Amino acid sequence: MSDSMIEESVGRLFSANVDRALLEKVEGGAFPDALWALATESGFDRVVAAEEAGGIGETWSAAYPILRGVGYWQVPLPLAETMIGAMLLSMAGIELPEGPIAVVEAGAGNSLQVSSGASPRVSGKATGVAWARHARWAVVSSTDRRILLLDLKESATVSIGQRTNYAKLPTDIVQFDGAQVFAHAANPIEGLVTPVWTLGAIARSMMMVGALEAVLEQSVQYANDRVQFGRPIGKNQAIQQQLALLAGDVACARMAALVAGRDAPSPSNADCPRTRFSAAVAKIRAGEAATRGTSIAHQVHGAIGFTYECMLNFATRRLWAWRDEFGSDAWWAEGVGRAAIATGSNGFWPCLTERRFEVSARGARP
Repeated sequence: MSDSMIEESVGRLFSANVDRALLEKVEGGAFPDALWALATESGFDRVVAAEEAGGIGETWSAAYPILRGVGYWQVPLPLAETMIGAMLLSMAGIELPEGPIAVVEAGAGNSLQVSSGASPRVSGKATGVAWARHARWAVVSSTDRRILLLDLKESATVSIGQRTNYAKLPTDIVQFDGAQVFAHAANPIEGLVTPVWTLGAIARSMMMVGALEAVLEQSVQYANDRVQFGRPIGKNQAIQQQLALLAGDVACARMAALVAGRDAPSPSNADCPRTRFSAAVAKIRAGEAATRGTSIAHQVHGAIGFTYECMLNFATRRLWAWRDEFGSDAWWAEGVGRAAIATGSNGFWPCLTERRFEVSARGARP
């Protein structure tokens, strides 16, 4: 499937099926089963899963239009998480389960312990697990570099505390009490120590680009439509300057996300020497753009932009939530800074141009 075909399919599906009524329904606690069925029928959930496991076997560059569309139309589906889980499982030789998949990086603020042996069990707590209440399965990247598949519906050993993020989307707390691992295998991406965390950062960056584009379009439209003192406020040079700054941030975030997608591993190529660096840059750039961009957008809209009735809030609340998930821009920036210092003056420029700083995962695993 070509990138243009994926982009056209994404536009048709999401523009026709995502509206305010659906967004409000999901924020009320429901899961959009009909929309999920349409997305999975199109193969969006398995676009980066290996072909031999029933996936499409594409790259993260090919997945970009889908994730960008999730942000642009504020699609309330766990597509990013399921993509990551399906890719890791398929590359590890584990059969793909049906339905949404939640993902967890052990060690990234999650106190999980995995027992050794042929039948390992998991204990501990994972926080901020997106869509856990609606997922049957969870893919865990463990500290001993294994990929684990757990059944979240094992009520005797798994409990889920429901929480939401700024966007009122599920980011639950999952408590494991000796939960049995349904299947496990070695991490199939040898060069990526924290695959869930890193791929999650790339996916969130792509989603944030879409949401930023929606924020920019809405702000430009509002500036052209809102008339004050006899002319559109968009004719005001100060507002034009702010919108230009927003457009620049959007363009930079888009390019960083595209590079990260190109440098990410795929089922056909597990080499990833630049993945951590490019993921860090993308998450930093998208996070900074989200902070400045939402501020500009709400200033342009005035007080009405903060009301629930204004569609702007669905995009800006997602940006505020996503900039913190899988590492904030400050978190990733500290890792890049430490790595840059560690290279010394002689190694700085080669590492920068080759995009190969050894970016550590502070709070996760180095």
